[in-house]
Amino acid sequence: MNTTTPSSSCAGALAGIRVLDISRILGGPYCGQILGDHGADVLKVEPPGGDDTRTWGPPFRDGVASYYHGLNRNKRIQHLDLTTPEGREALLALAAEADVLIENFKTGTMERWGIGYDTLSQRFPRLVWCRVSGFGSDGPLGALPGYDAAVQAMTGIMSINGEAEGGPLRVGLPVVDMVTGLNAVIGVLLALQERQKSGKGQFVEAALYDSGLSLLHPHAANWFMDGRNPKRTGNAHPNIYPYDALRTGTDPVFVAVGNDRQFAAFCRVIGLPGLAQDPNYATAGARSVHRDGLKQTLEAQLAAFDGRTLVDDLMAAGVPAAPVLPVDAALQHPHTLHRGMVVEMEGGWRGLGAPVKLSRTPATYRHVPLTPGERFEPQA
Repeated sequence: MNTTTPSSSCAGALAGIRVLDISRILGGPYCGQILGDHGADVLKVEPPGGDDTRTWGPPFRDGVASYYHGLNRNKRIQHLDLTTPEGREALLALAAEADVLIENFKTGTMERWGIGYDTLSQRFPRLVWCRVSGFGSDGPLGALPGYDAAVQAMTGIMSINGEAEGGPLRVGLPVVDMVTGLNAVIGVLLALQERQKSGKGQFVEAALYDSGLSLLHPHAANWFMDGRNPKRTGNAHPNIYPYDALRTGTDPVFVAVGNDRQFAAFCRVIGLPGLAQDPNYATAGARSVHRDGLKQTLEAQLAAFDGRTLVDDLMAAGVPAAPVLPVDAALQHPHTLHRGMVVEMEGGWRGLGAPVKLSRTPATYRHVPLTPGERFEPQA
């Protein structure tokens, strides 16, 4: 499998920003990795036993799980016991040089240690403090621990995920944790931008609960408008059709028809041009209402088609379509490699690349996971 090793000569958009990452598990470390990919100098402080995700395997390499390796590149790692005065003093020395601190301790933990936000913000007024939490610090669920799958359950995500005739289903990746990490990045960047004007840092919080609710489009928008509780629709879109996985004579294909013009082109490609004129299917709203009959008609016609060839023909006609690929095929797809979404670093480390592309200051990959580091790097 071909991979690219990007040059590390570019400084990166966040060069000069120092990040103290004392978070564990997923949301916080993911935030720190993204900041590091774009040039920030990230020091990760872990407890003496290391981040819990080091044990989240198999697979393992040298006793450390792949889960950890996927979230902690472009950081340098050290271990401090923050339950001791010595560990806290060492942390304070690092915080004095940091622009950003990322943490996800249970609310009140750092305050009991005397190193909470109220204390450190007075001592270091330019520090941007980012907290990744489950539910926020107050309110009916405030300060309770939050975990991705539990938040998927509580925010309605599981209720609308799965086959129509099946039960609620967890999304097959930690989508809430990862979106919370992305929201944390956005919050940090907003706070750094505002600091250029005020000269002051501020408290940034990204909660899993809020992030889970923010993902409910269009289900929340539908409910706000008509009050009907959304139902599971399997692979099908709740509002538009055909936007669904459809059976063919070979592999299933996903067809994403978003307007009447695309539907007419789809019907021409599959040899049913008159279907686009049928009153039950001529408009997007009608197709959504009559989706069950439409799906039966389409799949009966598609039984004579090869799925991969059909995808190529549909895309050539301007109809969004895709094969349903397993993970290995997706990671080895030529376009994945062309987009730089698989990177290789020293020692044979491989992982996903940064999805945000900048023309002058692209992401770089400088430190493999587990690279040790005691101090921030000298400023240029």
